[in-house]
Amino acid sequence: MRKARQTPDAEHDGEAGGPEDLGFAVIDSSRSGRTGYPEVVYCQGKTTGQAEAIIAGMRERGIPVLGTKAPPALAKRILARFPAAEYDELGRTLTVGCFCAPEDRQGLVALVSAGTSDLPVAREALKTAEFFGSRVALINDVGVAGIHRLFARLPDIRKARVVIAVAGMEGALAGVIAGLVAVPVIALPTSVGYGASFGGLSALLGMLTSCAPGVSVVNIDNGFGAGYQANLINRAGL
Repeated sequence: MRKARQTPDAEHDGEAGGPEDLGFAVIDSSRSGRTGYPEVVYCQGKTTGQAEAIIAGMRERGIPVLGTKAPPALAKRILARFPAAEYDELGRTLTVGCFCAPEDRQGLVALVSAGTSDLPVAREALKTAEFFGSRVALINDVGVAGIHRLFARLPDIRKARVVIAVAGMEGALAGVIAGLVAVPVIALPTSVGYGASFGGLSALLGMLTSCAPGVSVVNIDNGFGAGYQANLINRAGL
């Protein structure tokens, strides 16, 4: 797999020595050298001060940062400290520094979202794939309840090297798409749905038991995992 052409920020990643112990966290400064991509900060469950310290420590070492599940309070502090940072409020992602410039993104990931209620998770996947160097086409509100909308967008979906299918409820969208395209489909279940959907468990199980070949499944609401995996597939062989 050819890596994304790195920016000056990313060129320093992996060259700054060993891990840095902050007491409550250890910054993996050499991850990019091992895997091709820098460490990502999962912000949920951390205090605002802890997450800020980790992000600031990474930036001090020249590491571009993607933060996921970032609350607005953290974003406010990071934007005050790093004015060039970007916060996607819907997807709750923070980017500080640049791993791959927008003009250098390659290939194509089709990010297909069943409904507007699924967009927060879809946006996390979108921002993740873009951060690591993939072009992404977001196709929204094409769930199976109005399947004609999906059929109308098939020409656009079929241009992609990999598809992320984002859906809650019964999660049928992934299997339908996999029966219509010739590329891998990453099924991303969301916790959207009424009581019997069990917080996304019905979508997860429906996607896991899909009879359509070519479907792989990530965990409930794991937009980051889907975006990261889609980027790896998209960029393989480019």
